[in-house]
Amino acid sequence: MSYDIVIIGGGIVGLATGLKIQSKMPKLKIAILEKEDQLAKHQTGNNSGVIHSGLYYKPGSLKATNCINGYHELIDFCKEEKIPFEITGKVVVATREEQKPILKGLFERGLQNGLTGTREISLAELKEYEPHCAGVAAIHVPQTGIVDYYQVALAYGRKIIQQGGEIFLKHKALTISTKDGISYIETSIKTFEAKLVINCAGLYSDKVAQMSETEKIDVKIIPFRGEYYKLKSDREFLVKNLIYPVPDPNFPFLGVHFTRMMKGGVEAGPNAVLAFRREGYKKSQINLKELGETLAWPGFQKVAAKYWQTGFGELYRSFSKAAFTKALQELIPEIQESDLVEGGAGVRAQACDRTGGLLDDFAIRESAYAINVLNAPSPAATSSLSIGGTVADLAIKRFS
Repeated sequence: MSYDIVIIGGGIVGLATGLKIQSKMPKLKIAILEKEDQLAKHQTGNNSGVIHSGLYYKPGSLKATNCINGYHELIDFCKEEKIPFEITGKVVVATREEQKPILKGLFERGLQNGLTGTREISLAELKEYEPHCAGVAAIHVPQTGIVDYYQVALAYGRKIIQQGGEIFLKHKALTISTKDGISYIETSIKTFEAKLVINCAGLYSDKVAQMSETEKIDVKIIPFRGEYYKLKSDREFLVKNLIYPVPDPNFPFLGVHFTRMMKGGVEAGPNAVLAFRREGYKKSQINLKELGETLAWPGFQKVAAKYWQTGFGELYRSFSKAAFTKALQELIPEIQESDLVEGGAGVRAQACDRTGGLLDDFAIRESAYAINVLNAPSPAATSSLSIGGTVADLAIKRFS
């Protein structure tokens, strides 16, 4: 089967990319390959559902520009497609004096990123927004919201099919070879031909990239599992909207926080622990080959040496509900272990280079016959239409 473009990966970024290519150059013949029997099963389907504002990201970075642009595109799309969403706002709270300078820096970064209305608030105002929250300083970010990204992704897929694109489920890419400028993608069912391959494979994006490259890819996806608890229904009153801590500036995770969900309930978490397989949503899910590849990667060894104390704390919280509760009590002192029930988990595809750098920004890399989205963690869901547009522009240049 012959196509102009084959996109590997039916998550929210792959679907948004297909949708954007169709809108910009509708004559191109596009196929999306997804290895599962449904779309958006992994990172997208296990997303916390936060519409990110762009507060945290370095001004001018791909994360900052795509998050802010994607935010507006996402809201417009949800309105057009009648997908429920809510702009709730959030508070970011310093719970210790030494966090105040970091919070101040976040506030200034938000202003640089154009977040109008973001402001420092008094502790009395904090109590108005979140009556049960404690802290020594806080900022309020009005742009943050909530949505069900699984529903967003399904809507992307519906529009792709309506506009003539094709989506193939249960088609796992096994090999990619190139001859006379055409790529041959062998899947578990059939072989596809494409003038251009776009890799949006998420947790396996490095492996898919390596299929089409002769030189070794210099990054590896390290899977980090984020585990959540939920508040019991009779304790959900403790959280009105979204409550975030001041993040550790040296660690690419936001820390445990509280999120009111679009589909109901309040999540608390996540922690961030190494997953023992790339799609390891439970502690018991282990793939020895994948785990061995992670542990053998020089970059991960450097990360482990640098962050072992932080990592040990995250792992301890993974096995200790009491420790998890203690972390949550920094923000809401009233929280008790008995208020929490086990929630879901997601796995974040975090790209790590050979030198031990955890890639902070989105990473999109081109080769002769492929475009590889090698790092697209949070806020990729919020940014999806903007990232899709960025990749679409790169693709369309090749057909202009």
